[in-house]
Amino acid sequence: MADIYLYNSLTRKKEKFVPINPPNVGMYTCGMTVYDYAHIGHGRKYVTDDILKRVLTANGYKVKHVQNVTDVGHLVSDADEGEDKLEKGAEKQGKTVWEVAEFFTKHFYDSMDKLNIIRPDIICKATDHINEQVEMIRQLIEKGFAYDTPEAVYFDISKFSKYDGLFGQKLSEKRIAVREEVRKGGHKKHPADFALWFKRVGRFADHVMYWDSFWGKGFPGWHLECSAMSIKYLGEQFDIHTGGEDHLSIHHPNEIAQSEAATGKSPFVKYWLHTAFLLVDGRKMSKSLDNFYTVEDIVKKGYDPLALRYLYLTAHYRDPLNFTWESLGAAQTALTKLRTMIFAKKKGQTSDLRKKFNEALADDLNTPRTLAVLWEAARVNSELALEFDQVLGLKLAEVSSIKYQVSGEIKKLLRQRDKLRKEGKFAEADKIRKRLFALGYKPEDKPVHAKT
Repeated sequence: MADIYLYNSLTRKKEKFVPINPPNVGMYTCGMTVYDYAHIGHGRKYVTDDILKRVLTANGYKVKHVQNVTDVGHLVSDADEGEDKLEKGAEKQGKTVWEVAEFFTKHFYDSMDKLNIIRPDIICKATDHINEQVEMIRQLIEKGFAYDTPEAVYFDISKFSKYDGLFGQKLSEKRIAVREEVRKGGHKKHPADFALWFKRVGRFADHVMYWDSFWGKGFPGWHLECSAMSIKYLGEQFDIHTGGEDHLSIHHPNEIAQSEAATGKSPFVKYWLHTAFLLVDGRKMSKSLDNFYTVEDIVKKGYDPLALRYLYLTAHYRDPLNFTWESLGAAQTALTKLRTMIFAKKKGQTSDLRKKFNEALADDLNTPRTLAVLWEAARVNSELALEFDQVLGLKLAEVSSIKYQVSGEIKKLLRQRDKLRKEGKFAEADKIRKRLFALGYKPEDKPVHAKT
């Protein structure tokens, strides 16, 4: 096994990866809150997780990958304040919360499949693990880390001495529940205390999703599910936990606090990895800005979803990445060229390419460097390039694997080209032909007779 170095967000430095129980690796990846469509920003984070899993597997580790589905408890503020996202999504879609959760869970995994992301070994829903969450709350109260109020059961951050400063986040620098639409709990001892169990009273008196507990009917807070489910499936201490960089300030500190308080064991997780945001045209993705795109939108525009995966790999996962349609087009062209080179079936000398490839991946998943090595391999040895692709997941051996993409813009271009050829405008038709080639399509021509 090669030495792998990962940037640990908790210690804020690059560290040699040494699992707790080699060759076994426990890996938990924060999943979706299934109240709306998964977008291409989510795709970047989960492709990073997928690369990590493939790298570990390629190095001989046996990865047990667990991922949650948040289908209850996530409020509009990550600080567990405001309206419930599932109920908000249900109202918007005109469906029940259960229907919304089922629909968007399926959409999420369908989208990830299109990006060639290997599914987790265990996919666990928050609503299927209420008993585990209730038991963890009971332990926290018994050990003095949580307190009961008329509105909710809260975790008392003052009782967990390590809380201030986790991931370099100082409480004095955090802004808790600052938006007007976010409502604070009226019985909190400290603004940063977070809900473990919301009671079905007050603003949540009519909450649709609720269960019985020692503290009355209600539902669990968002942060609790990840602790309860990861411990159930991976143990009280495990190797890797991933998430988006937006989890650094609240969600993951809360996870660490409640988990270590409940079990009395530290560290809860050895290595924490966080993926940077995906920007769109230099701005945060937002429906109000009309720059919110799903993987389906990519397909409808005629692009291969794996071109999006290629684009993700052009930047290091901890660096911001800017999405534009032009950059996606360039990624599509690159992917098509790579596939063409692979099918040339070259078998030349590879010198030290395998070593360079492995070193790049072992250096905190440096995918831009690995792509450079992949291009070198594709030029001299197709078999080696395909070996590299087992880790990068670009499906380089499948030139015509995604037939359903011939839609939308592609069909329109094909119709325009056919019309131009029939009219004898071959120069203009050839321009469209070149564009189709750049998008990964090779139109088959039949003889035509130009109109006279």
